Amino acid sequence: MTVKEIAGLAGVSIGTVDRVIHRRGRVSPATLARVQKIIDQYEFTPNPLAGGLKRNRAYRFAALLPKRNQDAGYWGQAIQGILEGAGEVAPLGVETEICEYDRYNPQEFQILSDAILKKKPDGLIVPPIRPEKIRVFINKIQDLGIPYVFFDADIPDMNPLCRIGQDPVKGGYLAGRLMRLFAGTITKPVGILDAHGEDYHITQRRDGFVRYAREYNFPVIVKEYSDFRGTEISKTEILLFLKENTGIAGLFITNCMIHRASAALKFCAARRELLLVGYDLIPENKRLLKDGLIDAIISQRSAEQGREALRYLYQFVVLKQHVPPKVEIPLDVYIRENVPD
Repeated sequence: MTVKEIAGLAGVSIGTVDRVIHRRGRVSPATLARVQKIIDQYEFTPNPLAGGLKRNRAYRFAALLPKRNQDAGYWGQAIQGILEGAGEVAPLGVETEICEYDRYNPQEFQILSDAILKKKPDGLIVPPIRPEKIRVFINKIQDLGIPYVFFDADIPDMNPLCRIGQDPVKGGYLAGRLMRLFAGTITKPVGILDAHGEDYHITQRRDGFVRYAREYNFPVIVKEYSDFRGTEISKTEILLFLKENTGIAGLFITNCMIHRASAALKFCAARRELLLVGYDLIPENKRLLKDGLIDAIISQRSAEQGREALRYLYQFVVLKQHVPPKVEIPLDVYIRENVPD
């Protein structure tokens, strides 16, 4: 029996189990009783060597990701999950530094990644977006022998300790099915706005949607937007696409910016005749979903991804335990009727 297994049986975090074992920190009486019952039942005895290591050695993790306000706050949700995970392992001797960069500023990424290399952390968490930059950085991380975890996205030919995220092809395919379910029969083209077109997982989502469209015989119009433009996809760009393609049945945006399509529709004759399907339950998408101005959202559970990335890194680096090479996050679908408060 391990601390992780006790945490799983009790439905609590590893940090909570540690607080119960060592009688430190605040734990509710009900949780204390539940964890202690499992400890007694399995006659768990803490490893004194591991405890000594924890007290005498501080482990340092780093997380490198875009600024929390970028992609309409999507990265803020991921950072919140990392912070939750960091809070769980902090009592176990782990320090976590979050480094945020402007994804549209290559110089800023370079400065922060160089600073991480100099610090030589014990582990790294990173979403592999902007692969042309990430590859160079990760190769240096590997040369230093630093384990790293990918979350949110992937680069197929690299070798992270663990990959955490959704299957992007399945996600795009699901978006196509949702579009068809809402439309009934699709005879007009569906627009696909391929935001962050240089990111592998984004193009995979697009390809998944296109595959569905081919199987069910409806046309698509694809417009790709690159980060090299130096900005997120804008309402103006979406409005231009809509004016150039007035006969479309719906719009799928491959990242969280579907709320900007809803804003652009206010200036189009189509208004709500156009079906809108997108990604991520960020606050603005959530609000518009409740109001019936977006038809469906696929959630990536970004906070959960960040928290799990931290947890698996802790398991491998500190506990010396095996971690799965891949953790697939479920594809959650939200419509007006089931969007949470």
